[in-house]
Amino acid sequence: QVQVVESGGGLVQAGGSLRLSCTASGLTFDGYHMGWFRQAPGNEREGVSCISWIGGTYYADSVKGRFTISRDNAKNTLTLQMNNLKPEDTAMYYCAVDRQNYNHIFSCAPGPFGYWGQGTQVTVSS
Repeated sequence: QVQVVESGGGLVQAGGSLRLSCTASGLTFDGYHMGWFRQAPGNEREGVSCISWIGGTYYADSVKGRFTISRDNAKNTLTLQMNNLKPEDTAMYYCAVDRQNYNHIFSCAPGPFGYWGQGTQVTVSS
């Protein structure tokens, strides 16, 4: 019954911006950690940015200062504003929801996240 759908990826020039969106349904959205993850060919899936149900945030060092995560609990949506994109940002980006509600542990590792979208491709040209 839980459905996670992300959108907003595309092809962009280096230095450009994209805004990714995610909608999660079938759960009490405001009670779950949410996150954006990415995986490029040959690399492990990594946490890009996560936001807790309280509103605390995490950013990978590689994107800090360039990406901003936010959530709108009234609309069950999660966004990732990506600015000053670089070729190394090229990857499949996934939206995910923690498997446990009201989790007192906040992590942006993929393991604790149990519900995943199908992904949206981000390609940054050089």
